[in-house]
Amino acid sequence: MDKIKVIGKQTLSGKIYISGSKNSVVSLLPAAILSDECVIEKVPHISDVDNLEEILRFLNVKFSLESGVIHIDSTQMVNKSITEEYSTKLRASYYFMGALLGRFKRVEISLPGGCNIGARSFDFHLKGFEKLGAKVMVKDNLYIIEADKLEGAVIDLPFPSVGATVNIILAAVLASGKTIINNAASEPEIGNLIQFLNSMGAKIKGVNTNKLEIIGVSQLHGGKVRVIPDRIEAGTYILAGVMNGNNLEICDVMPEHLTSFFEVLDKMGARYKIDGDKVITNKSLHLKPVNIETAVYPGFATDLQQPITTLLLQAEGVSVLRETIYENRFQNTKYLNEMGANIEVLGDTIKVYGPTSLRGKLVRTSDLRAGAALVLAALSAEGETTITDIKHLLRGYSDLIKKLTNVGAKIWLIDE
Repeated sequence: MDKIKVIGKQTLSGKIYISGSKNSVVSLLPAAILSDECVIEKVPHISDVDNLEEILRFLNVKFSLESGVIHIDSTQMVNKSITEEYSTKLRASYYFMGALLGRFKRVEISLPGGCNIGARSFDFHLKGFEKLGAKVMVKDNLYIIEADKLEGAVIDLPFPSVGATVNIILAAVLASGKTIINNAASEPEIGNLIQFLNSMGAKIKGVNTNKLEIIGVSQLHGGKVRVIPDRIEAGTYILAGVMNGNNLEICDVMPEHLTSFFEVLDKMGARYKIDGDKVITNKSLHLKPVNIETAVYPGFATDLQQPITTLLLQAEGVSVLRETIYENRFQNTKYLNEMGANIEVLGDTIKVYGPTSLRGKLVRTSDLRAGAALVLAALSAEGETTITDIKHLLRGYSDLIKKLTNVGAKIWLIDE
């Protein structure tokens, strides 16, 4: 099992360039099979992309990836049952449900995997497919979804689920008639997907709103898109700069995607400056405690909840953080407490008592964003920290060790 070792208390200075969004590319790659040929630029180097490429290869989709640009050729694709061997490696494998249903009107796929951060039911996805005219059957762990014909419908989501919104879009673009999704998710990653599909000839209106209108078309042609910068990666490195930076520049950022995050940093009194598409950060002292509640976009992102918990440890007082999206997303607190933190878990809420001095320890990543929180803690801790089970980190942070080493961190990978 691979490990990361970190020697903390190093000043971070220089430039970190943000990669393409993990949460965007995991929907763009399945979407590409709705057309025969597509190009996706600024593809991040993460294991989630590797796992999606395995599924594409299994479906006989041809592709080439060079310098972050992937060319995808689906002309010889074969619609096969996606087994657990492929589907359980990442949660986003379920986007092949909508894409294959849209193109072939039938899909077989085993239950997806991903980080263990809560139930994350995909009933909303299945009910959306049924609204479009599909039938859903479940045999053991295999989902069989098929339709003689997909027809547009009005779909009211009980919750603005990103996953359900993406899957319904993928199924609806080739359905006949008009589909309206009410209470749709409006995350920037949804906008990136819509941009891609519209470049392929889809007719989708309502980008960046909670109401999407999709006019089905008979077929899609080749398309091209550039993956938007990863706002969660950007937020993570901004936090590193606020804790350890000396004019650390986080580059290729879209600050408008992080409005709620910056509002929290402002309340805390963090030292940072936005300059176009870069954020210049400096170590911040005498931070103020805050209350945070995660919410769907444009609220405070649940994916930044665990990383910012590490910063709250440096605030002078008690901060309160409530998690409203996932019920199992405080697994990082156990290891932070072992490093010297004082965090109290109270159901869906934590109380973070600061300021705290952290000490290097042996810790384990339980999920992707918990891993990010522990890396931030290790960078700020006295002594050496060893982080195990880093497969979760590799799912979502492209070239993490290289990026941090280039700005002065003492961090390295141990292969075992």
